[in-house]
Amino acid sequence: VQLQASGGGLVQAGGSLRLSCAASGRTFSNYGMGWFRQAPGKEREFVAAISWSGDSEWYADSLKGRFTISRDNAKNTVYLQMNSLKPEDTAVYYCAARWYSSGVYYALHSYIYWGQGTQVTVSS
Repeated sequence: VQLQASGGGLVQAGGSLRLSCAASGRTFSNYGMGWFRQAPGKEREFVAAISWSGDSEWYADSLKGRFTISRDNAKNTVYLQMNSLKPEDTAVYYCAARWYSSGVYYALHSYIYWGQGTQVTVSS
């Protein structure tokens, strides 16, 4: 699976962004999808995940209520809606794919395909 993330940019605190991740190459609906982020000088961390069917969603505790993950299997795309953005949300955001429900949704090593990342910068 090739993953192409887009939608990042510069936004003021309190604003919103929607990230997209377009998949190609294999059957998208066979893969659970996740979003991770990495801020400068920090490790990559789990943001959100969605099951291969779209029936289940999971979020980092600190992001619940502000971020929403969704997918459109007909468009081979997963989205991350980010609202009420804060400067601490500044990071490179990566989408990733794992085979069905393999591994655990929050673990980097569960994901076998990764996108190139899209920069999100939130100004105060």
